[in-house]
Amino acid sequence: MDYDALDGLEDVGPRVVVRRLQALKDRADFTLENIDLSFANSLRRTILAEVPTMAIDLVEVQANTSSLADEFIAHRLGLVPLNSKSVDDVSYTRDCEYCEQYCEHCSVTLDLHARCTGDDIMKVYARDLVVAEPRPNEWVGMPVITDALGLGTLICKLRKGQEIRMKCVAKKGIAKEHAKWAPTSAVGFEYDPHNKLQHLDYWYEEDPEKEWPKSENAKWEDPPQDGEPFDYSVHPSKFYFDVESIGNLEPDAVVLQGIKVLQQKLALVIQELSGDDRNGDADGFGGPRSPDGLHGGADYGVDQGYTTPFGNTGGQTMYGGGTTPFGATPYGQSGWQ
Repeated sequence: MDYDALDGLEDVGPRVVVRRLQALKDRADFTLENIDLSFANSLRRTILAEVPTMAIDLVEVQANTSSLADEFIAHRLGLVPLNSKSVDDVSYTRDCEYCEQYCEHCSVTLDLHARCTGDDIMKVYARDLVVAEPRPNEWVGMPVITDALGLGTLICKLRKGQEIRMKCVAKKGIAKEHAKWAPTSAVGFEYDPHNKLQHLDYWYEEDPEKEWPKSENAKWEDPPQDGEPFDYSVHPSKFYFDVESIGNLEPDAVVLQGIKVLQQKLALVIQELSGDDRNGDADGFGGPRSPDGLHGGADYGVDQGYTTPFGNTGGQTMYGGGTTPFGATPYGQSGWQ
């Protein structure tokens, strides 16, 4: 993405300064200025948990004679990063108008078939996942391979005569539902590196300067002067971000998607406050949602945070129970109302 066009803009309102991007293909190091702490932290939380990506969600085991259990391999497959470029072309499973479980409009199918015929141990990597056609676009669903040898994530090992044959179905989701949909491995976040605002009370034995070394972000701000009076009216307005992508999305795309999702959530709040009863959708105010969230549906299709992967809306467990072991909740109700 070309950021040179942003040069020369007037320093009014929120301001972004990209410190390192071209040299770090998987990281975006930038600062946000002229905003408050709540907005900066909201963006951080949105990037971590609500940016939609693709990940393997269903695994149909056709053959597995390896030493690993079916569930173990399925879990490893779910954590293999998949390319999520133009993931907006993929529908959420529950919103798909063409199927009830999965189809080419809401999922990507990957086939895995490996058999060891030699005496040496055979290693099965992410490169062995074959993407089936058709799919929503040419990028989505491809395993992310970044190592020099072009192997990708190690899935399992096979000895002579062992075989695995599986059909994997990747769906669109968010990390709030499961960490396998996380677009980032970490999001660095810091403000006031010199602790001028005294928001941190360092515990130390002898010298806090030696025991709590300053981060590299301290070079971007002036240190406090000796005898400088404390200003109680000052609030943090400059925040340092270091977004590290796992490879399924480019780091700048992760940030832009986070901003988009945050806009959708704010639009939903405005819609509620304005009294507009129109239902939101994934392309409007609905925002990102987990693939197996509300089947029955709460207002606007938004996951209320207490649903299970089995489609329950909080009133019952997958086993049908709606009460606690003591018969009722501490608030006198037998379940969520």
